[in-house]
Parts: sequence; structure tokens; C-alpha cells
Amino acid sequence: MTPQRNGGAGAAADRPEYAGQYRLQSRLGSGGMGVVHLARSTSGLTLAVKVVHTSHAADPEFRGRFRQEVAAARRVSGAFTAPVVDADPEAERPWMATLFIPGPTLAEQVKRNGPMAPPQLRRLMAGLAEALRDIHRVGVVHRDLKPSNVLLAEDGPKVIDFGISRPMDSELRTETGKLIGTPPFMAPEQFRRPREVGPAADIFALGSVLVHAATGRGPFDSDSPYIVAYQVVHDEPDLTGVPDNLAPLVLRCLAKEPGDRPTPDELMRELRRVAASYDTQAFIPGQRSQDAPRPEQAGPADAVDSAAESTAGSTGERPPGRGRFRPTAPVLALAAGGLALVAGAVFGSVRLLGDQDRPAPHASAPRTASAAFSGWAAKSWSDEGGTPQCSYGAGALVCARPGLLYALDPASGRKLWRHPLGERQLRTAPPAVAGGLVQPMTDHGRELEALDPATGRPRWHRSVPAYSGVLEAGGRLLLTGVDGVVRAVDGASGGIRWSRRVPGVALPHFFSFAGDPLAYTASTSDDGSATRVLAVDPRTGGVRWEARLRGTLTPVGSEGGSLVLLSARADFIGQVDAVVRYTPASRTARRIALPLPRDTAQATVHGGVVHLLAEGGSLEAVDLATGRERWRLETAVSRGSAPAADDRHVYVTAGDGRLLAVDARTGRLLGQTVPRFGPHPDRVAASLPAPLPVGDHVYAAAPDGTVFAEDGRAPSHW
Repeated sequence: MTPQRNGGAGAAADRPEYAGQYRLQSRLGSGGMGVVHLARSTSGLTLAVKVVHTSHAADPEFRGRFRQEVAAARRVSGAFTAPVVDADPEAERPWMATLFIPGPTLAEQVKRNGPMAPPQLRRLMAGLAEALRDIHRVGVVHRDLKPSNVLLAEDGPKVIDFGISRPMDSELRTETGKLIGTPPFMAPEQFRRPREVGPAADIFALGSVLVHAATGRGPFDSDSPYIVAYQVVHDEPDLTGVPDNLAPLVLRCLAKEPGDRPTPDELMRELRRVAASYDTQAFIPGQRSQDAPRPEQAGPADAVDSAAESTAGSTGERPPGRGRFRPTAPVLALAAGGLALVAGAVFGSVRLLGDQDRPAPHASAPRTASAAFSGWAAKSWSDEGGTPQCSYGAGALVCARPGLLYALDPASGRKLWRHPLGERQLRTAPPAVAGGLVQPMTDHGRELEALDPATGRPRWHRSVPAYSGVLEAGGRLLLTGVDGVVRAVDGASGGIRWSRRVPGVALPHFFSFAGDPLAYTASTSDDGSATRVLAVDPRTGGVRWEARLRGTLTPVGSEGGSLVLLSARADFIGQVDAVVRYTPASRTARRIALPLPRDTAQATVHGGVVHLLAEGGSLEAVDLATGRERWRLETAVSRGSAPAADDRHVYVTAGDGRLLAVDARTGRLLGQTVPRFGPHPDRVAASLPAPLPVGDHVYAAAPDGTVFAEDGRAPSHW
């Protein structure tokens, strides 16, 4: 909660008398989401109470997001944040109360008293690093760390206004990737790839905040926010005035690539090395005499998600810096024409700002253990857009794009054959390899065919009753007819082996998992309180077992005779709050609650561990045996595929075509490939194909139509 002192226009129109039991005494400030009031609890605690604007309170989706963020804010509360005291996201006007933190914001302090002394800077940097460590540990990314969101309390800096969803904060939910932020404190990826903003963006902002605290200006300054954005992406920061012993560390924070920036823990270790005895006395903001000279800039504008504000920079003469950018008239025209500000500083996703050609993969990186396989990348025959959907089987990598099925040699990427599909539309799933043959997976059809995996020539063709869904399981294709009848087609011969209805399920939707001979269907009650799960034998159509389990559940894998499901919250669609393991032999279900609910989580199961990737980039490993979280990593992939795992690694495909490899034991990011954007980099597909780990190789596909292979033994060389 920001104790800003501005009232703003229309203050009287949005001034409730109470929030819950708390009488609101005075107005502290306003933002795009709500108004912050000073209040006092019955016991005498002084509180800052944020009350949501009336217009947003009527939006059900906003309420759901606010509910989620209140839960996150409760977990984040720590030594370097404002603790949450109370909240009511279900009130007519939702609200949240935190302890009121007396003290100026960093922006106010620098504006009044000028740059900080080196000991104060070291303490500020250490405190902010600890705050970000605590915030990131619970799966929250601040995304708008800046001087006005840092309070200077007597016991150290406090980070405020973190992780609170704003109605315009749509970077994870819109096709255009609009993002709210303050340009001088935004990371390059917030301009280039706003959908893929992770914890490293907060580290970049920390570096910018430190430069402001040390000099009274930011590392990237201009009167124009367009030019600021250009400089953030392309130019070296101006660190003139930053103490020499801190400048190298600040420069690392301001690295252009997220992976090159230090983590909060690394920052704290480096600070201890740089200044083993930096002062630990209470931070008391120093006072400046009235006649002391002031810095030329008064600090950045407040959050740009409130009014239509722009962020102005210094207007005075600047001392020479390190590699400073001096914009010329053509660059000004280019930036003004290529960037669009919405509502003052809401930026769209723009390729202009830095997605230049990246080095080609496998350029000249040294390879040691993986010298036998250097990887490959193959473009599709088709010019149609979209990410290929691929599967591995019968010695080939078989891929599908709109109107086309084709096969690649897994060892070299050489194109083996192509098979046009005509007017038939493939479903959003890889082709099937059943009975040793390749079957295009088309929905809502009347025709089936199977192809030779070596030549692509048709082996059989069959007309079938109209069906609305198809799944491969146990060497057979399970077709769900529009009449609810399920038919099992033998993958090798095309013969119909059985035809029947699934008891109690009007229109079954099946799930199958590698190595599991059964297929599963799950149907949830109207109120979301229970899910009926049936295990069907693809060979006979018989129901092997049936269970009624608590909650809204979706099967995601099976292992060791147990079925693993994700549990979604009934009050907030798409938000996963638990992993459920059901063992039919003992008819027992074990529910493992997640530390924090996850938006639109996708999962895979391998080696007794469930790996989940949530919208927003949080990748975590949950041990089914102990019921505990093994590790969690913020990947900076806000929109990704379902994870895939083998004994060594967990793999994820990002929306920009990157393949990421994470150590399955420790959760450490080991390597990632270069982005491969499609023709529309500002759009993200409805679903992304999961990587395919096969032996020592891993295969993936990208939005530009490329299918590529990497050596799974050496992700650090990708």
C-alpha cells in the first residue's frame, strides 16, 4: 500500500466511510485499481486500506484476480514488505488492509534531500534484494518496482504495491501483450516480450532504482518515454555518480538478457563480499538543509496505471556517461512511429524495440560430451502459420501443420515425406502412431486413414460414423461419436474392435498416458464439488474401475498403479490448488495442497514427481511420496507448454519458440535455445506443443514453423 499524499481528481466521488470494521480517516493516494486510505484498527494499529474502485468491483473476473492477489499478498508479508492485516475480496467494494509504514518513499526522499550516501545505498540494495527474494519465493513477480514503491522506514526499506492485479494488467491474458509499467524502471523484456516477464525483470528494476537513489536520475533518461524505451532495450546505462564499488553489481542487474542478471541471493552474497562490514544501524532518512542544492530531476512520475501520465527525465545538462545514447531526429521518428502508448504509458508488444536477428543456433559453441550430436533445425514445407505438432514413433518424427502431415529423420532433421490433408482440419494435438502406423488426428470427421511411417503412403482408409473426438490408447483409436457411442479402431488394420457407450457419461472425453494401458474419462458435477473418474480398457471397452473424488479434477498422468490429477478451485475457474493421487488398488486418494494456487497450470508426471508449469512462469516439482514441494523456479515464461520430463531434466517450450531445460533434481535452469518468433510475435497460440525427450535427444517446435532437436546431455551449450 503506497502512502502517497496526492488526492487526485474526483476524490470525493470515491470516498467510502468504512472498509469492513475499519473507519477510513483520510485519503492517502489513488491508483488505477483503487484508493488508499489511512485507517485505525480497534486495537490502535494504524493501517493503509486500499479500496477497489466501484467500476472494478462490478467485474467478476477482476474480483477473481483480486482474490488471488490477496492470497499472494498474505504470503509475501515479511520483514521488507508491508504485512497484510485484513482483507475482504467478497465485499461490495473489495478491500485490503496492511500496516501503515511511516516514512517517505524513495522518490520523495531523493527529491527532497538529494542522492543517498554510499552506506545508505548498500543497505538499500541489501534490503531490496531480501525483499525480492521473499516475494519471488512465493511465486510473485512485482513487475513495477520503482522509487515510489519503496518506503524508507526506520528499520529498512519496504517494498509496497506488489503483485496486485490491475484491470489493465493484461500481459498474460490479451493477444496484444499490453503491459503497464514505468518506462525508466522496466526491463527490456517488458518491451520486447511482455508476456514473458519473470523475476529477472524485478532485478533490472532494482538496478534502475539504485541508480536513481545514487544520482537523482535513472540510468536511462529522456523527456520522451519513447526514447527511454529505446534506450532501455538498446543502450548501455549511464552509471555516472554510482559508487565505484557498487557500479559493477548494478551493471549486472541492468543486463539486457534476463539470464545474465544475478538472483537476489547472489546479490546479497556479492554485497557481503564487496562490503563485508557495511553498516547495519537502523535506516533513518537523512535530512537536507533548505539551502542545499537539489538534483536537476525531481524523480519519476508515479505509476502510469492511474492517470494519463508520461515519465519525464532530466532537462538539465548531463555529465558524460558510459556509452550514453544521443537520439537523432530519425531515431526520434522511428521510436515515435514504432511505439504506441495507451492511456499514458501502456505499451503494446513491439518487435522494433529489440527482437533483432539473434545468432543462429549451434553457431560455434564448444561441445564436449555431446560432440556426437550437434542438433538440427528444419523448416516445414507449409507456408501456413502455426507451431507444428509432433510425435515420435516407429523410427520417425511425425509432424502436422494446417493441411499437411510430414515426417522428419530424428537423427538429422531430413524430410522423409509429406502427405497433404486437403480440407481436413487437424485437431490441436500431435499425430498418433498406433499399431506401427501414423494416423492424422482430425476432429469432427467421418474418415480415418493410416500411413506408413517410412514412406507416408496410405496403408488403410475407413469411413466411420461422425465423431467429435479421437484419442490413441493402447494401439487403438478411441472415437467418441456425436451420438455418445465410443468406437475402438485397431491402429494396424483399421478394423472396428468394439462399439459401446460409457455408463453414465453422455459424451466421453478421454485421457491416455505413455506406458499406461488404460484410458480415462472424468466428468465433474454441476457444482464442481465432485468428479467421477472411470478407467476404460481400450482392448474391450470395459470399465476397469470407477471412483468418485472430491473437487474439480483433471487427469494429468499415471505412475505406479496410481492416477494423478490436478484439482481446480470451484470459485475461480482455471486456478489449480492441489495435486491428487488416486490409487485404485486401495481406493485411497491423497490430496497435496500447493503452497499457492496456480493459474492455468499444466503438468506431467515422471519418477514419482509432478512437474507443474503455471501461467506466469512458475515451474515447480511436487514429490508424490512425501507430499512436499521439492523446488520451484520462476522461468520467465509467462505462457508455455505442458512440461516434459526424463530422469535428468524438465523441459518447457515458451511462446516465443524457446526450449528451456531445468535440472530435475535441483530446479536450476541449465540452458535455453534462441527465440524463434512466428509471423505475428505479438500473438500467442491457444496451446503449445510439449517438448519430446527421446533418449539423449529432445525435440521441440516453434511458432515460425521450425522443428528442432537438441542434445539433452548438454543444455548449457544450446
